Amino acid sequence: MVNLLAIATVVISAIVAGIAAILVTVSIEKWGGLHGGVLATVPSTIVPASIGIWLAIGNQSEFRSAMGIVPIGLILNAGFLYLWRVIPPLIPNWKFSIRLGVITFTTLSAWGAAAVLSMIFFSTLTSRGIDAFAIGVVALFFGLLIGFFATLKHLPTPRGKNKVGFFTLIMRGVAASASIGVAVWLSSLGNPLASGVMSIFPAIFTTSMVALWLSQGEAVPTGAIGPMMFGSQSVSLYALIVAILYPVFDSISGLVISSLAAWISSVILINITVWYYLKSKPFVE
Repeated sequence: MVNLLAIATVVISAIVAGIAAILVTVSIEKWGGLHGGVLATVPSTIVPASIGIWLAIGNQSEFRSAMGIVPIGLILNAGFLYLWRVIPPLIPNWKFSIRLGVITFTTLSAWGAAAVLSMIFFSTLTSRGIDAFAIGVVALFFGLLIGFFATLKHLPTPRGKNKVGFFTLIMRGVAASASIGVAVWLSSLGNPLASGVMSIFPAIFTTSMVALWLSQGEAVPTGAIGPMMFGSQSVSLYALIVAILYPVFDSISGLVISSLAAWISSVILINITVWYYLKSKPFVE
């Protein structure tokens, strides 16, 4: 059953990731980085991944650990996105494909190294008796602070100008599906901490950044980075809410209702709130 469950989780997560990657890039291209960046970061792959992790683990303590490290992972993702603003100016004006490849490799390598360090740090804290859920709450707070400071200077968030073909959209979805599918599959082979971190592997962010660079140039994805850093913290809130609800409502219907309640709550409290806040800020040229 666990093997079938793991396969189902991988397949569903991959499908959701593919759809999400297309929606993220289309939203940013159509509505600009502010609207698209914030609203496109609603919880997506974490939904099937969290259900799969709970059904596979079935242990409240281990599940709280898996979900408790998710907010730390989202801080890593915020840092990953920020690197897409910091690294490009440091890369020489090489051939476009080489330059983009170097940026992608550098940002993913930095994320991987930080993920390993975060798991070691998290394990150290929990081994000393610090509650995993409490760590997650603190990490969510810091994640929101990072998002807030990243958007203090409200940079221009232009829309895409180039029309993107249907085949290109499909390839974006396929790339994200493959990336997140592998990530979730790897998480099913590891421990709860690895599952929690890999459930929010920045596959969608990576494919979105690369796809936007290829189709729209540098300005469009750069303008979306701050809003995406802020809005993506809704994933952290989602993980913390389901960490409370799943053990209480442990049935298929209970998991579905809990997931829906957590999704609606996190979207309203963070995505919509952040969108409204940033919408009211003046741009800084």
